[in-house]
Amino acid sequence: MTGSPRPPLSRRTLIGTGLAVTVLAATGTGTAQAAQGTSAPSAPRRARAFLAAAMDAYPDHGTIRLTQSYTDQAGLFSTAFTYDNALAILAHLASPAGQSRAAALGDALLYAQAHDPVYDDGRLRQAYNVGPYTFYDGSPQPDGFVKADGTANVGTQFGFTGTAVGDMAWAGIALSALAGRTGERRFLTGAVRIGEWIERVGRTDEPLGGYKFGVDGADQRLPFTSTEHNTDLVGLFGRLARLTGDKVWRERRARARAFVEKMWEPSGGFFYTGSNDGVTINKSPIPEDTQTWTQLALASPAHSRSLDWAATELAVLDTADRPNSTVPAGQSYAGVTFSSASLLANEGAPIADGQPRPDRNGVWFEGTAHLALALRHRGHTGDEKRARRLLGSIERAQDHLGGAQTVGGTTLPARSGVVSASSPLDTGFGFGYYPYRHTGATAWYLLATARANPLRG
Repeated sequence: MTGSPRPPLSRRTLIGTGLAVTVLAATGTGTAQAAQGTSAPSAPRRARAFLAAAMDAYPDHGTIRLTQSYTDQAGLFSTAFTYDNALAILAHLASPAGQSRAAALGDALLYAQAHDPVYDDGRLRQAYNVGPYTFYDGSPQPDGFVKADGTANVGTQFGFTGTAVGDMAWAGIALSALAGRTGERRFLTGAVRIGEWIERVGRTDEPLGGYKFGVDGADQRLPFTSTEHNTDLVGLFGRLARLTGDKVWRERRARARAFVEKMWEPSGGFFYTGSNDGVTINKSPIPEDTQTWTQLALASPAHSRSLDWAATELAVLDTADRPNSTVPAGQSYAGVTFSSASLLANEGAPIADGQPRPDRNGVWFEGTAHLALALRHRGHTGDEKRARRLLGSIERAQDHLGGAQTVGGTTLPARSGVVSASSPLDTGFGFGYYPYRHTGATAWYLLATARANPLRG
C-alpha cells in the first residue's frame, strides 16, 4: 500500500507488494501547444491518436502488446495498468474503425491470463510492463510485454503484482464487449474465467455481503469491500448473464447490487465508499466514481441524485493563481475532484514522499468525464448542457496541458491525450493524480463523447 493506512477502496490504489510509487514529479506540464479556437469535432480524433501512439510505443517488442498508461514524464516507464487497457478497449469499440485495435488489446489480456508467471487461475495482475527501461536502482528491464521465457511481463518493479476485483471486473467488461461485438468465443471464455475468479476469491457472507477487494501481491486476501468494485460487478455480471444465458450470473449481479444499495445515504443523496471489515460502513472519504458509476450501472431513479451531489459537492475550478496550481497563466479548468478529502488536502505538505504539494482545486479529468457521461445517461432537464460544459473543459485541457510529453521516448501527436489532473491533487486514499497525459482519462473522454455506457449490463 502507499501512504497512510487508509482503506484501499479504489481500483487505483496500489495493492502489490514492493516499491510504492513515489517517483512522480510535476514537471513537463502546462505547455500550450495550440491557439484558442481549435474546433471541438477534431478533439475525439486527437484523443484516438493518443491511444494509438501509446499502444504502438514499442514496435520492436512484438505485436502482442498493451497500451502504456501514462506518458514517460510520469516516471512509471512502460507500465500498462489492466484497468486502463480495459478502458482503451471500450473506447476503441466506441470509435470509428476501432475494432481491430480493441481486439488486439483483448488478445493481449487473454495472453496475460494464460501466461502468468505464477498462476493459472484466470487472474490478471494490476499492471504489466510493455517496453524496456532502466529502473531507478540501475537494473535493466530489457523485455516488452512478452518476456523472453514467454510469460507476461508483470509490473514487479513498482509492486503492481496484486489483483483487484475492480480491475478484473473492467477487464471482464471489455472482453465481454469484444465477445458481443465480434462473436469470437475466446473473448467470452476469458471474461467467464475472470468472473469465476471473482466469485471464488471475492464472494463474502459478511453482514454487508457483496464481493471483497481482491488479493495483494503475496496472494493474501484483502479485507475491504468497495462500492466501486461491486458497481463494476453489476456491469460485468449483467453482461455475462446476457451473453451466456446462465442464470447464476443474475444471482451474482443481484448480490453485488445489494451491497451497493446498502451504501446509499438517503439524507445526503450519495453513496459511501464501502466497508473496511464487511460489517461497518466507511463514511469518509466520499469518492466521485461511486456517485457516477452507480448511475451508469444501476440506472436507478431512486439513486440518481448522486450525480447532483457529485456535480455540486466535488466541483472545482482550477486557475493559475491557486496554491500549487500548475495551470498556465490565463487558463482555467472546471470539473470535479476525486473525493471529499481532495477538497481538504493539506496544501502545505507533499501528497506523498517525493511528490509535489496538492492543489485543492485540481480537476480530475477522468472523473469529470465520468460525470459528463452519467449526466447524458440520466437525461434530466439541463443534463446535456452540463455535460457539454464538462466535455469542453476536458477538450481545452487536451489542447493546452501536458505539452512536450512522450511515450516510449517518442513525441506524441500534437494536442493528443487528456491529462489525469489539471494540477497535482490528493485523492485522500494515499496517492495522487498529476498533469500527465493518461490512457484512462482519454478513454473516458471518448466514451463520454460517444455516449457509450460501459457499465450497462
